[in-house]
Amino acid sequence: MPHFIIDCSENVLKMHSADLIMQKVYDTAVATNLFAKGDIKVRINPFKHYNIGDASNFIHVFGNIMEGRTDEKKLKLSRAIVSALKTILPDIPIISMNIRDFEKSGYCNRSMI
Repeated sequence: MPHFIIDCSENVLKMHSADLIMQKVYDTAVATNLFAKGDIKVRINPFKHYNIGDASNFIHVFGNIMEGRTDEKKLKLSRAIVSALKTILPDIPIISMNIRDFEKSGYCNRSMI
């Protein structure tokens, strides 16, 4: 926990490698001091087919985190990741992120069984 899922247009990966983009998200999440370094998981899904109006490329990060953090901490995390991506992908017109809370009552992983 947490999970960061990156959706992007396929062309984004021609500008930088998937590994570099995922590492940037990972390192930025670590720098917020909201999570233990070894707990962070990052994945990327490049899309070949999409419709985003007049824009040509996009990147959106879905942050799934355990409930309990304040709105201010969530905004800090979201702004930090968007800012970090903007520095390495300055020509991408759509860079965004949202945070979703996992409820502790419904969460389970392998180590809990």
